[in-house]
Amino acid sequence: MERIHPNRQVMAFIFMLVLAQVCSEQTTRYSILEETESGSFVAHLSKDLGLRSGELTARSARVMSDDYKQRLLLDPETGDLLLREKLDREELCASVEPCVLHFQVSLEKPVQYFQGELLIQDINDHSPEFPDKEMLLKIPENSQPGTLFPLNLAQDLDVGSNGLQQYTVSPTSHFHVVTRNNSEGKKYPELVQDRALDREEQAEMSLTLTALDGGSPPRSGTAMVRILILDINDNAPEFVNTPYEVQVLESSPPDSPVLTVLAKDADAGNFGRVSYGLFQASDEILQTFSINEVTGEIRLKRGLDFEKIKSYHVKIEATDGGGLSGKGAVVIEVLDVNDNAPELTISSLANSVPENAPETIISIFRVGDRDSGENGKVVCSIPENLPFILKSTFKNFYTLVTEIPLDRESRAEYNITITVTDLGTPRLTTQHTIKVQVSDVNDNAPAFTQTSYTLFVQENNSPALHIGTISATDSDSGSNAHITYSLLPTHDPQLALSSLISINADNGQLFALRALDYEALQTFEFRVGATDQGSPALSSQALVRVLVLDANDNAPFVLHPLQNASAPCTELLPRAAEPGYLVTKVVAVDRDSGQNAWLSFQLLKATEPGLFTVWAHNGEVRTSRLLSERDAPKHRLLLLVKDNGDPPRSASVTLQVLVVDGFSQPYLPLPEVVQDPAQKDEKELTLYLVIALASVSSLFLLSVLLFVAVKLCSKARETSLGGCSVPEGHFPGHLVDVSGAGTLSHSYQYEVCLTGDSGTGEFKFLKPMIPELLTQDPGRELKENLHCRDSFVFS
Repeated sequence: MERIHPNRQVMAFIFMLVLAQVCSEQTTRYSILEETESGSFVAHLSKDLGLRSGELTARSARVMSDDYKQRLLLDPETGDLLLREKLDREELCASVEPCVLHFQVSLEKPVQYFQGELLIQDINDHSPEFPDKEMLLKIPENSQPGTLFPLNLAQDLDVGSNGLQQYTVSPTSHFHVVTRNNSEGKKYPELVQDRALDREEQAEMSLTLTALDGGSPPRSGTAMVRILILDINDNAPEFVNTPYEVQVLESSPPDSPVLTVLAKDADAGNFGRVSYGLFQASDEILQTFSINEVTGEIRLKRGLDFEKIKSYHVKIEATDGGGLSGKGAVVIEVLDVNDNAPELTISSLANSVPENAPETIISIFRVGDRDSGENGKVVCSIPENLPFILKSTFKNFYTLVTEIPLDRESRAEYNITITVTDLGTPRLTTQHTIKVQVSDVNDNAPAFTQTSYTLFVQENNSPALHIGTISATDSDSGSNAHITYSLLPTHDPQLALSSLISINADNGQLFALRALDYEALQTFEFRVGATDQGSPALSSQALVRVLVLDANDNAPFVLHPLQNASAPCTELLPRAAEPGYLVTKVVAVDRDSGQNAWLSFQLLKATEPGLFTVWAHNGEVRTSRLLSERDAPKHRLLLLVKDNGDPPRSASVTLQVLVVDGFSQPYLPLPEVVQDPAQKDEKELTLYLVIALASVSSLFLLSVLLFVAVKLCSKARETSLGGCSVPEGHFPGHLVDVSGAGTLSHSYQYEVCLTGDSGTGEFKFLKPMIPELLTQDPGRELKENLHCRDSFVFS
């Protein structure tokens, strides 16, 4: 192998360089001798292409021959172009000169390819050969000196100087040989007669014809020429039409007739009988066509291939019985048939494309069709519903590029079918499918399954309790879709979020760090963030609201009557009270909520069963019947206040009811309040009772004063009288139900003083109590055996 030198008419060309967008091309020419052993060095390709050491390996360099066969080998480590197999110039190019093997070198990352040509130089490895080892030449004896007799040419598969150059003949005094060129440029011999022949002197002679090529050393081939000297035959056969022209479809089967030739001879008898044959036919013609010696019909011996040979020039000969012959020619044109499907060769392919990338080259490929004309024209297409387009570059090269940026979340993989169709009849199609993966780019932020979450947790929970899970999804993949959860800082300075809630960064599970108290914190909210691990990282937020559910962990608390450690509350009950008389109202609250704070009242024990009833829903203690003389003057009631929780909680309250006779009450102006219609009749009855009691009290007081005056006048001593003074003015009307939500609108309390031995319970005096007395022990005894008790409540 040697590099072509300008002095040997071999030129190196660098035309264009193909970049990622296929904007230029570079063509480099090399040469090598045929029959060079496989693995032989051809060229330093990386150096000639201006590539760095190791760049061929990094960029996945590939080399492909133009004839769709892998004849060359690229060493990616050294950058050398090597022969993959031994090349035979005659096999590759036959008689075509120069013999050039086209190849392409493609690289990836970025996509780039180069055009190259390898000139295969001929060596003298074939000798000239005659189709027949013996040729018969019949010459009439009256042939004149200087007559030319064309002989069959020899075939030499070599070309140029190694091809056939001349012919020689063994020495003789009657003939010599000259070398001539035919219309196809091939050299053939002609035998030249030097002197007259005499059949009677010599009827036959033999000559050795030698064909020599121009190799060093030269090669040769020989054939025997037998010359028969004939009697005079003065008319040679002549073809009716010459040259003959005929067109034959390449799809014609073997033994198909091509045409029939005809030659006529004016002689009669044996000299006018014509026989046909092929003249100066090459091996290709002899293997393809045959001629009937009698009829002159030419037939196919084998099928034709337009892609190999497009036309044949066949020389024919008509010989009469006297040895005279006439020459003719047949031009057989092979008509192309669409018998070759289009071919597609991938030069470079990118299997993955990042989403959101601008116009990107996916593949570079070459299309072609071995047919000609319309049969060789091809149309390349891909499905219309894909975001890809085909761009034609040059010499049947196409690039497949993205038309718009791709979106992996919409579609992560494409199967692109490239269809190549020729324009022949019928049309032939070739398809090739390319699979393209869309690689992910972090272009989607995590998305929560809900914009806000509401979580419920029962109060008094155990620490580290799992209270719920938030979840976010990311349409990306890989690390771009790996989500980390976190608690975001709260804007409420009073909410110590870090001591209340923690979150699992991997799965979004929320945990309560300590026990929650509904009565202290009923609800709180915060925001959580979800961040992916892309670059740059994307995030989103969601609102989480935690509602603390109430547990029945508080028992009811009695506000009225107030319970203390000394003695139960005492209420006064007039003996003349009607059934349904309101003795008092139990007021209680529960710190819980919902049904845990729904209270019900129940009378557990009573000194006189059946005398009192408790309304279950409002805690009002009322009489259920009229009092009789047999009823005890003092009654003890035990009431139960119970909530509606599960399990229920309860509290008890003890009441003492003192039955009094002649009970009266001064008129107390009440503040104007809005009365419920249901309580109107009851309050009017109470008002009449108060007026009656006030009248009786006034008469009783007047009697006492008169009695004191009489005693003062009759006795000189001073009598002390213990009691409770009656305050002047109106009774304060600002005392209300301590709960603020009970059924009693106002509460008025009076203290009643009774003599210790009074059987009738008559009043000594009546005064209103100040609010501070509510905290005192209502059961203590007063001086002088007077009992002072909390009175009942009028509404």
